[in-house]
Amino acid sequence: MKLRSILAVIACSLPLTVLAEVGSGAKKFAQLGHLLDTPTEVRLASGAPGPDYWQQRADYKIDVTIDDTRQHLTGRETITYYNQSPHSLKYIWLQVDQNRFRPDSDDMLTKTAPNFEKYPYSSMAGLLYRMEFQGGVNNFKITDAEGNALPFTENKTMVRIDLPQPLKAGEQFVFNVAWDHAIVDATKFARGGYEFFEKNGNYIYEIAQWFPRVAAYTDYEGWNNKQFLGNGEFTLELGDYEVAITVPADHIVAATGVLQNAEDVLSRKQLKRYEEAQSVDELMFIVTPEEAAQREQGSTSVESTWVFKAENVRDFAFASSRKFIWDAQSTPSGDKNVLAMSFYPNEAEPLWSQYSTASIVHTMEVYSRYTFEYPYPVSISVNGPVGGMEYPMITFNAPRPYDDGTYWDVSQKDHRESWSRSKYGLISVIIHEVGHNYFPMIVNSDERQWTWMDEGMNTFLQYIAEQEWEENYPSRRGPPENMTEYMTSGNVVPIMTNSESILQFGNNAYGKPATALNILRESIMGRELFDYAFAEFANRWKFKRPTPADFFRSMEDASAVDLDWFWRGWFYGTDYVDVAISNITQFTVDSRDPEVEKAWQKAKDDKLEPTLNDQRNEDLERLVDKYPALNDFYNDYDDYTVTPWDYAQYEKTLKALSDKEKALLAMDKHFYTVTFDNLGGLVTPLPLRISYADGATEEMQIPAEIWRRNAEQVTKLFVSEREITGIEIDPYRSTADADVYNNSWPRKVKTSRFRLHMDSPKPNHMRRDEKTNWEKKDK
Repeated sequence: MKLRSILAVIACSLPLTVLAEVGSGAKKFAQLGHLLDTPTEVRLASGAPGPDYWQQRADYKIDVTIDDTRQHLTGRETITYYNQSPHSLKYIWLQVDQNRFRPDSDDMLTKTAPNFEKYPYSSMAGLLYRMEFQGGVNNFKITDAEGNALPFTENKTMVRIDLPQPLKAGEQFVFNVAWDHAIVDATKFARGGYEFFEKNGNYIYEIAQWFPRVAAYTDYEGWNNKQFLGNGEFTLELGDYEVAITVPADHIVAATGVLQNAEDVLSRKQLKRYEEAQSVDELMFIVTPEEAAQREQGSTSVESTWVFKAENVRDFAFASSRKFIWDAQSTPSGDKNVLAMSFYPNEAEPLWSQYSTASIVHTMEVYSRYTFEYPYPVSISVNGPVGGMEYPMITFNAPRPYDDGTYWDVSQKDHRESWSRSKYGLISVIIHEVGHNYFPMIVNSDERQWTWMDEGMNTFLQYIAEQEWEENYPSRRGPPENMTEYMTSGNVVPIMTNSESILQFGNNAYGKPATALNILRESIMGRELFDYAFAEFANRWKFKRPTPADFFRSMEDASAVDLDWFWRGWFYGTDYVDVAISNITQFTVDSRDPEVEKAWQKAKDDKLEPTLNDQRNEDLERLVDKYPALNDFYNDYDDYTVTPWDYAQYEKTLKALSDKEKALLAMDKHFYTVTFDNLGGLVTPLPLRISYADGATEEMQIPAEIWRRNAEQVTKLFVSEREITGIEIDPYRSTADADVYNNSWPRKVKTSRFRLHMDSPKPNHMRRDEKTNWEKKDK
């Protein structure tokens, strides 16, 4: 049986053939193998914690005082450290992150020069402030439980405590730490600090990374004592906290955990509202806007102490100000209620009372559906100087309206301030920061090593929560098409890069992993398989510390989908998606019937346009016309005429065929071979939409495994009863394909617009009044 062919299209500017690297598919689809840690009984090959899994623990009892006159913090703490590892420890490492603010810190000394070609005033103010700020801890003392001094060695943001004797497996050690430090102006830089309001001389304090914390000791790293350079955040142990916070008596305090002495620090009216809010599922004020406005008119030298307790958390943060309005709403989570609360100044209105607590409640509802029920008793959003930062049960979120109460709906392109003054900027940052309670506060990943494990997973769920907020929500990260410019920029490193060496931090650690997970869910695994596997991973590692290998293995273990090619391409590589249709050939069956085949050939040939030479020679006098004797049999012979010999050959062919073989000759099917070129290098599924001559369309998805032998070019056969008139790759923009204009046959026209501008004349310096005239015109 022969197939006759018609070359349907060869894509412009693309080679007809691609010289593929031998084994290119095998390399793309190789198992990760040595790239992942070897499984043990601590961490199983399935991605689950093993029977020998262990992690350390540290409990804290802290007393801290905020000096509101000189913006200074003084603290003392008692730490109980539990050695739950199978190892004996000679020393304990503390993280002292405030030392990052010392002028001689590694963070300060390794800062590279900014680009001064276009440098904002705010950036210059922050640069100068940082150079002048005398940060770092002072009066640092460490003693044992009996008050005896313990020897320690300070190494920048890390402090090693040398123990009197090795701390054996299963033992605990109690020690005390005292310190103080200046509080940084967080409007200039940093993840925590103060904001000053000049009108009444008031402050909002958002206090974070403020106390010495035990560094993590893990099965995969030992002591995690990498220096804090600013990007790689925190790797911490879980524990219980009891914290007493002493502040001016007219301050309102929000903190990790549950307030223990509300009757001592709230007025009778506020206490009654606070108690009522525990079970009311509608928004209500505990501190009203009027009460906050009245309180910020003055100040007091009297102090009060707010006491909070938090169980099984990895950190503690708090906020304090006399400016705070405080609203709350109770919302169910499993078999208990969670108190969602917001703290904000009057300057945050009207946005905050409408959207902050509502965003908290929405986040918990969505995230819990895809992971586990929110386990803590409270969830808090605080407005202040910190753009967006997360801690257990409490988040700091900066967006607020302009002074006149107006705001943007979405962030405006090339308008730096608009994000912090927009409605959706506020909703998105609250969703994101509250979502961090799940990753990494509960699924306790190693932020200092792998930023993407909390930021990327959280941004992925943030996108889902945003889309459930309202139709056409303007999500910045998540849609695959939003990531193509970054992935093709060239200034990229793999997602699996240490946090301090990442280029384009937001795109690498937030946007690309979120996009990858979105594509994995929608275009590769499907929602049902993905959602089950993702929730399985989250529940396996709730209140434990997973590594990337645990995540990769869990997703495959719970879905039966081999994803090593996906992790290799998206997380360990820098290729991007760009698949083009380079060649299409249409085949139909040669019926061997001479009448049919010669007519088919004639119709094909008749469609050919005459060549330019043929057209110009049409009126040319031919020699055979001038001398007819030169003509012979072949001058009048018609190649398309069916001859007796043709009939005889046809009959001979039919006699040699069975009935089934004759039926194959008679079938009316169209065979198309379509060649796909992988120009970007990242292997991907091929979602296709096929258009037919009768107007119908068909959609199908070719799995990524089509590239498993040749990752550079593949040719796929399509068989149809109908004639195909068009094929398009990724019609719904679901794969992050960088060039959608080479995705279709026939090719689509790329459309764009350009804008005309008026010429701006240069000033004539001989005209003394010209400057004044131009200034008047500008006004």
